Amino acid sequence: MFDGLKDKLSGFTSDVEEDVDDDALEAEDEPDADEAAGEAPADEASESEPATDAQPSEDDTQVARQTAETDRSQADAEPPAADAVATDESATAPAAEVGDTDAVPDDESQSDDAAETAADSASEADSGSDEDDGGRGLAAKAKLMATGKTVIEEDDLQSHLDDLELALLSSDVEMSVANEILDGVKENLTGQTRRRLSSTGNLVRDALRESLYDVINVGQFDFDERVQQADKPVTIVFTGVNGVGKTTSIAKLAQYFEERGLSTVLANGDTYRAGANEQLEKHAENLGKKIITHEQGSDPTAVVYDAVEYAKANDIDVVLGDTAGRLHTSDDLMAQLEKIDRNIDPDMTLFVDEAVAGQDAVNRAREFDNAAEIDGAILTKADADPQGGAAISVAHVTGKPILFLGTGQDYDDLEPFDPEEIVDSLIGE
Repeated sequence: MFDGLKDKLSGFTSDVEEDVDDDALEAEDEPDADEAAGEAPADEASESEPATDAQPSEDDTQVARQTAETDRSQADAEPPAADAVATDESATAPAAEVGDTDAVPDDESQSDDAAETAADSASEADSGSDEDDGGRGLAAKAKLMATGKTVIEEDDLQSHLDDLELALLSSDVEMSVANEILDGVKENLTGQTRRRLSSTGNLVRDALRESLYDVINVGQFDFDERVQQADKPVTIVFTGVNGVGKTTSIAKLAQYFEERGLSTVLANGDTYRAGANEQLEKHAENLGKKIITHEQGSDPTAVVYDAVEYAKANDIDVVLGDTAGRLHTSDDLMAQLEKIDRNIDPDMTLFVDEAVAGQDAVNRAREFDNAAEIDGAILTKADADPQGGAAISVAHVTGKPILFLGTGQDYDDLEPFDPEEIVDSLIGE
């Protein structure tokens, strides 16, 4: 079911993953942002400092010479007794030199601290300037790069989003629905950070899963709970065009309710089509259900009304009323639906169409909802639909949920529509 769409969505996630990973590899080969910002000059400066400190200045040399000459003159002029004093001075000199040596690291430490403070201030100023320019600044991106991460930009996605749009439209997804999905994927992915050289598969799949779920999950309600809590009998009327499986869906729902302990009566409101009575009677016989019918050409509202009265008298839980297949442009038949709505006031009106009808099913669902408001939809032949466009689009277009999918010819082949399960089957766990 929906295998064609599943393959196309899988291709999208794989392509985005490969593309972003290629960008990450290129980023790995680029020089680090800090090096580009000027770390090399700083290293060169630090290497040159020892050489500068070791080289004496001309003033220092001249002072040393004068001191030496003065010492020699004093030594010649003083008597030998002064040797003791000289000895004391000589002993004191190394201590002074040691003191001077100890003081040097303090000066260098203060100089280093000042340099680090200035660098930090400059970095903060650059970062603030980048952020003022809007978006992620150069400093922020450099920081992400330093931590082994990269940012997914909109430009990285655009070509893939174009491919995704084509894939959705070719799978019969309605145009406005496709645009909604694309906008969701773009919003969920753009600006996201990821570790370089790590898989983006989960990130892309999650973004696509969320976008699909948002469009499929429109208007969902608990069908079983609504039926159980409603006053009995619950009346459900079915509409749609001819030949889409409407009568068979009624029979399947009768089986569905039976399995949940609810009794049903069938009403053939399709009084215009030859053979309609026989078709529904056959289903009723197979399921052991009561059917209410009138002569061909009689008033459909009267048939459904009689079925409701029968249900009340016999403590039946649910009335399932068939109606004639019609187009929304058939004014007289649409007027019949309006009459049923006024006189019977059904608890639910369900639209039935084929999943394989694609865009046609989506357009008919919209038109029927506009002409005679529906509460939900059943899509038949979903097991034969490789595209899935109708299943994705109907709820978003009408604002009313898909409630069931027909998946075969047997009475048990009716599956409740679970948006989360559908999305997981399309995207994968």
